[in-house]
Amino acid sequence: MEYQQGQDREQLTLYSTCLDDMVPDDNSVRFIDQFVETLDLENMGFTSLAAQGRPPYSPGDLLKLYIYGYMNRMRSSRQLEKECHRNLEVIWLLKNLKPDHNTIARFRKNNSKAIRRVFRESVSIARNFNLIGGELIAGDSTKLRAQNSKKNNYNKKKVQRHLDHIDEKLAAHNKALAEADNDKKAEIEKEIAHRKAQRGKYEQIQKELNENTSTENPQLSTSDPDSRHQIVRGMITEVCYTAQTTVDAKHKLLVDYKLSNQNDKKAMGMMLRRAKSILRTGSFTALYDKGYHTGSEFHIADQLGIKTLVAIPAIGRKSQAPDPAYNAEHFTYNSSDDTYTCPQGHRLTSNGTRYKGRNYTFKQYKTRACKQCPVRDRCTRAKANGKVIQRSQFTQNIQNNAQRVRKNESLYKKRQALVEHPYGTLKRQWGFDHILTKKGIMAASADFGLMAIAYNLKRILKLSKENKLDLTALKNAIYHLEVLLDLILNCLGARKSNFQKMPAHRWISPKSEKYCF
Repeated sequence: MEYQQGQDREQLTLYSTCLDDMVPDDNSVRFIDQFVETLDLENMGFTSLAAQGRPPYSPGDLLKLYIYGYMNRMRSSRQLEKECHRNLEVIWLLKNLKPDHNTIARFRKNNSKAIRRVFRESVSIARNFNLIGGELIAGDSTKLRAQNSKKNNYNKKKVQRHLDHIDEKLAAHNKALAEADNDKKAEIEKEIAHRKAQRGKYEQIQKELNENTSTENPQLSTSDPDSRHQIVRGMITEVCYTAQTTVDAKHKLLVDYKLSNQNDKKAMGMMLRRAKSILRTGSFTALYDKGYHTGSEFHIADQLGIKTLVAIPAIGRKSQAPDPAYNAEHFTYNSSDDTYTCPQGHRLTSNGTRYKGRNYTFKQYKTRACKQCPVRDRCTRAKANGKVIQRSQFTQNIQNNAQRVRKNESLYKKRQALVEHPYGTLKRQWGFDHILTKKGIMAASADFGLMAIAYNLKRILKLSKENKLDLTALKNAIYHLEVLLDLILNCLGARKSNFQKMPAHRWISPKSEKYCF
């Protein structure tokens, strides 16, 4: 049987094409190249690596390499180094440059803030193409495993358990040493020295934990110091980071991200402020799950004028009445005289004193009528006193959210489909379920920032092909807008040196991340 025959490997060949002809016009690397060329990398804050006997690599070339790698599920600097030698698309993109893995890794590590600004540029391009609606957004978080094992994460209780265990072993070794003959003494003494060295290590960790007064239950991670031991789901825990994201409903594009090592309770207000600044409007609706149900965050949202729909968590057992019909939400608040009316028609009053909670203040409302009330056993489990209602300064904000959720149940059902789309793509399809970098949250933020850039650019590329959008036309429009802004500033006599120019026809202060419109 005859088969197709390959060419002789030793046969000399004269190529009649150039490198540019080997990459199709619709290849994604051309889109990456054009996107990076539209950026003002110097004003974004990218730092060039120090010259080591020869000129350094351009930040633009290394950024192109990283974006290409993340869009093709390659994050390792060593893997990207290999691709520079064997991948025709990368050879075209970098014009046959071949940086080593140390150069590639240092670029990501040293440019966390600049990478975040590149992500903002992807959002700006989407807005210019009318791919972001700005009317409905959804927010959520996901846990990304850090490069730090559970055994190398410590809190005070865990360290004390280790110290107690070592003390037990030392006591046993000392007892054995007293009873041992000369042949075994050397071996036992070696084991005692090892245990004492271990104890010194844990005592040092205990000292660092005791000095940390910033949190109630401090942690110490030895491999990645900013990572924290958190609940991932159910009873499963990991040493990880929390990635907060905001997704626009129109095309499920990421609008904002923030990497932290905290839970969701105090995150919504911060993300809404950032979303309002990015979208340049406050007339949108934000969807969040019950993990964000915090009174102070609702207060911030109402101050910003943003409508929130946050799922209402179930009432805890201790707060439940024996009969659910007599739960606190069925008591009517009368704002005119600052009283509550119970389902039996009794008025609950306050003495006007504000008590301090953990992060809020509250008043207590009660009535003497509870003592003779015929349904007392159905209303409260209290033996000495009757029913007591607590009302914090954020209760009205919480009730406003509950009212909006009841009126917009069909709208809230869209939340999961919107916000989980990027997580499904990044974690399930691309395998980006962990942070690749070590040594702090800034390096970890750069890693997630490149994930977000790759996700947005892939979405924009797909949508641009479907809608036949032209990035070159956008680049030309941006150039003309910059020229127009220069003319306006010159006419007004403004000092351009006080501002840092960004290519997407906006200005950013060099000392902050706040946009100036």
